[in-house]
Amino acid sequence: MNQGRLGEPRSRWRRWAIIGLGWTFVLLGVAGLMLPFLQGVVFLVLGLVLLASEQAWAARLLDRLKQRFPRSAAAAEAAEARAKAILRRIAERFGRSGR
Repeated sequence: MNQGRLGEPRSRWRRWAIIGLGWTFVLLGVAGLMLPFLQGVVFLVLGLVLLASEQAWAARLLDRLKQRFPRSAAAAEAAEARAKAILRRIAERFGRSGR
């Protein structure tokens, strides 16, 4: 099994789902920078948070952004913790239903 950036074992499907979802949010973020009804920055950061768990370049970029914008970093870390908790609950729910 593959391991995520944090060292926990990950299935191939879960890894690809996280990467695909991360890139989807990044693309929505880029579109949102040009469209007035989408919050582009929010989608970009969310996509980077997801990609950072699997991709080293995204983790480095996210760390640089946290250093550059320390006020926003605290809010981003809290949102990241909430997102990870939600993803963990979803994974547990699907893990139980598949057995």
